[in-house]
Amino acid sequence: MFKRMLSLAAVCLLAACSNSAPPQGQAQPGVPRVALVMKSLANEFFKTMEDSARAYAGEHADKFTLVANGIKNEEDVAGQIALVEQMIVQQVDAIVIAPANSEALVWVLKRAADAGIVVVNIDNKLSDDAMAKEGVQIPFIGPDNRAGARLAGEHVAASLQAGDTAAIIGGIPSAFNAIQRAQGFQDALDAAGIQVVATQAGNWEMAKANQVASGLINEHPDLDAILCANDNMALGAVAALRDAGKEGQVLVCGYDNIGAVRDLVKAGTVDCTVEQHGDQLAIYGIDYALDILASGGQPADKETPVELVTAESLGG
Repeated sequence: MFKRMLSLAAVCLLAACSNSAPPQGQAQPGVPRVALVMKSLANEFFKTMEDSARAYAGEHADKFTLVANGIKNEEDVAGQIALVEQMIVQQVDAIVIAPANSEALVWVLKRAADAGIVVVNIDNKLSDDAMAKEGVQIPFIGPDNRAGARLAGEHVAASLQAGDTAAIIGGIPSAFNAIQRAQGFQDALDAAGIQVVATQAGNWEMAKANQVASGLINEHPDLDAILCANDNMALGAVAALRDAGKEGQVLVCGYDNIGAVRDLVKAGTVDCTVEQHGDQLAIYGIDYALDILASGGQPADKETPVELVTAESLGG
């Protein structure tokens, strides 16, 4: 029933997109068309991804043309399904996707693969169980989110003592990268003897994380740290601490290394963040899709780098 409801919503949105969206990535003879399907372009991380992909496409116009789209927010699963449906109708050669949901997108991506479209998964890994159920294998090109989050968690823990308290604000609970980042934080805090008093979903959004952080501050007035699974949510947590008169009293970390948080890390307002090279993730995926198109090779997962970002590494 859930799949049928999503499909109906996708068809409706597809019709709207087809009537209003300007043409992109016009086909050129002998040049593959690659569709980049992202999550919310309101998130600086994905806007950076889009800008870099467009620049890359401009530099390699003889190798591929790009169709780039994103959804209105991180939870707009139906909207992302509609975009994939649109790319199937337009008969693109490849789809590179950062899925909003690790399970709900698999069936429509299977349709794309069955239509002869090369599909490459970036950023948020699709569920292995969901792919097995649909009988499809889609390669993942992206970072080890658990390892990246552990780096941030260890840096936060180094400024705390065993018995101190921390809370984790995670992404959308069904997203694989959200699960992995929460586990990475937990790994580091457990190893340091830090007590995790709460783990709540901020759904990747600044406003939602601000509400969650405000509640955590009220419920746990002696809280020592808030670990956020992306930088948008870290900004929401910082604002909540500022409103509560506790800015600088509670450690905050993020993940993504967007400009606004990088500045706060350098200033010492945010303890650290994690660089997963969002400006390169789409390019990694595009290059891999082009390789598969050229060679017809058997796709396999590939891990991309992550690095801890601190005031020291930024020269702050």
